[in-house]
Amino acid sequence: MRTGIAQARRGIVRGGRSAAAGTVWLFDLDNTLHDASRAIFAAIDRSMTEAVMQSLDLDREAATRLRTRYWKRYGATAIGMERHHGVDIDAFLTLSHSFEIAPLVHGETGLARRLARLPGRKIVLTNAPLPYACTVLRTLGILRQFDRVWAINHMRLQGRVRPKPSLALMRQVLAQLRVPAARAVLVEDTLGNLRTARQAGMRTVHVYHPGTPFSGKHSGRSHHVGLRVNSVSELLLGRRPLRR
Repeated sequence: MRTGIAQARRGIVRGGRSAAAGTVWLFDLDNTLHDASRAIFAAIDRSMTEAVMQSLDLDREAATRLRTRYWKRYGATAIGMERHHGVDIDAFLTLSHSFEIAPLVHGETGLARRLARLPGRKIVLTNAPLPYACTVLRTLGILRQFDRVWAINHMRLQGRVRPKPSLALMRQVLAQLRVPAARAVLVEDTLGNLRTARQAGMRTVHVYHPGTPFSGKHSGRSHHVGLRVNSVSELLLGRRPLRR
């Protein structure tokens, strides 16, 4: 292992390699592990709007307004569809992601190799549906690098779906994984999700992506960000330590 990687990992978790092996890395998916803004987000928007149109018998303009409002309010259009219209969330997620995913996936070269060298447990934590997430990860060639894919299908608390940035979700994740918050790191492109992870006691890595909504409003590092990088590979190369 190269010196730079070893030194940075000692900085990430004090105590060296043995302590680093006890870290749980929670990786977001879209605009974190792959470039979703390049093609996939546009396809999702189209497919999501069509799913709203079909589910509620709306025209495109009305469906687009509703989709956008629910996404801003709940973090996922599907939640608004379930809560306000009684639409089955799993059926809606299947309908809204019914396009060919693999040709639209764009990832970083060598990502699987770099992930394999990262000590600790690695889990995907995404507001996307499970079949979509697994297809993206399989296309990237990194599905086998993760111990678990925690998708929106698994984010139900007290009978309601509560995706990121829910603080209750963050605490549920820690409890189910049986990991102290100080040993969990959320790697994510959305600052709102990092904020609640920090509130839960996790450490945080902001993967800055210009295509992430509202990213242009944050030019510097926020107090709830332990490390800011421009790509997952920059994190995995381990050239800069992650503050507590």
